[in-house]
Amino acid sequence: MSERPRGGSERDLLSELDAGVLRLTINRPDAANAITPDVRNGIIDQLAEASAALDVRAVVITAAGDRHFCTGADLRADRAAPADRPEGAPERAAGEAAAMIEGGIQRLCAAIQDCTKPVIVALNGTAAGGGAMIVLAADLVIAAERARIIQVFVRRGLVPDGGVAYMLPRLIGMHKAKELIFLGDDLGAKDAAALGIVNRVVPDGELRSATDEWAVRLASGPTKAIGWSKRMLNAALDVDRSTFFADEALLVELNTQTADSAEGVASFVERRPPEFKGW
Repeated sequence: MSERPRGGSERDLLSELDAGVLRLTINRPDAANAITPDVRNGIIDQLAEASAALDVRAVVITAAGDRHFCTGADLRADRAAPADRPEGAPERAAGEAAAMIEGGIQRLCAAIQDCTKPVIVALNGTAAGGGAMIVLAADLVIAAERARIIQVFVRRGLVPDGGVAYMLPRLIGMHKAKELIFLGDDLGAKDAAALGIVNRVVPDGELRSATDEWAVRLASGPTKAIGWSKRMLNAALDVDRSTFFADEALLVELNTQTADSAEGVASFVERRPPEFKGW
């Protein structure tokens, strides 16, 4: 097990690499694991590094404590001082709020979806606001029985951001997505699993072991094939058939050039378990 270089605060975002699995832990339980800009940027940086690193073959995102996974942005966190403004300029000019969203939570969700390695969320508690967005952006979600997911926007008079209105209907259908966003009700772990937001629900004390089981399986798999499969699946609902088929054909060809593809064929012929390297 080794620690990896971190972006942002070392105390607020923990990072460890073991057996090909990079585990990122939001470590702010006293603040309901709300994320600061440093933590958000640290996760983004770690995911970008993981995409390029041959020694990382799966990623787990979780949080410290047993109550909260993440309750979104920490509104009490120190913010960067605003740039000097000309006399008479408004406190916030048109377009600046949009730029904050694009450079903040949207960038975080895109980093999860664009990571070339599979990303598992180990949902240890309540996910609200940006935390719920991280859950939706992940490839796989394993939840403790106590976990809840809340589309909290309507409770604050807000419009959903971070891609929620894009991702949620693709996971559960339009009518159910509208119900969750319009009403803002708590969604328990078992109900989230029934809808397809969560893959597995396990007893609270078994979250770590259940997550490690899947993460280790992924980390011992054909990493390039899994990454290219992720790319195809993420694009499948947004492109026309001919575009998808062309991309699929290219990725299938690229995958045939990998050592793992050759190993998969050889192991089949030799009737033995494959030993994938990740490249």
